[in-house]
Amino acid sequence: MAKLEVIHDDSNFIVVNKLSGLISEKNPYEKETVENQVFNHLLKQKNKPYVGVIHRLDRVTSGVLMFAKKKSVLVKFNTLFSSRNVQKTYLALVKNKPIKAKGQLVNFLVKNTKDKKAEIVKTKSKEAQQCSLLYRVIGENKYGFILEVKPKTGRFHQIRAQLAHIGSPIIGDDKYGSNEVYLPLSVCLHAWKLTFEDAETKQLKTFEAALPKNKFWEF
Repeated sequence: MAKLEVIHDDSNFIVVNKLSGLISEKNPYEKETVENQVFNHLLKQKNKPYVGVIHRLDRVTSGVLMFAKKKSVLVKFNTLFSSRNVQKTYLALVKNKPIKAKGQLVNFLVKNTKDKKAEIVKTKSKEAQQCSLLYRVIGENKYGFILEVKPKTGRFHQIRAQLAHIGSPIIGDDKYGSNEVYLPLSVCLHAWKLTFEDAETKQLKTFEAALPKNKFWEF
């Protein structure tokens, strides 16, 4: 089992840096998941730990991921996330630099359940949902350009689909048109930061996940 990287751990929740290639929550088809990793970690603290899945990351994505240690905490965070009072910041590595160094992307997205893929369409419909994100180019290396991405909505695969739609598919994401090879079951998309208002102190809290330790992320 891969080693769990803990970013923060208190009496209410735990924040970890998820490895790409792993499923976020346990299921009967996966021997190793991040939820299982967290459970085994918390077993060292108490006999019957509670692990509540607050949010998820795609298997192919790495980065910051939170789990509640109490049912009441899970309920509070579910409300926080559903009301969009949490700011997620991602880093994406793309080979093709966007025409504009920064901007906002607004599209209509349809979830193709059969192919497990998001598709950008021209107009809104019963099946199409509006998706929006902000991006800016913040660096480059020999593999491509690194984008800071802040989604304003939480649609299925929206970052991957929207960047591909402007001709900048994420490196390793062959599902959305990338020809570059990355790690198995992974793409160069990293959930970098998670910011929210602490319910007790009313202060903003930010948790940051270190970049994956491989050559693609050397800047």
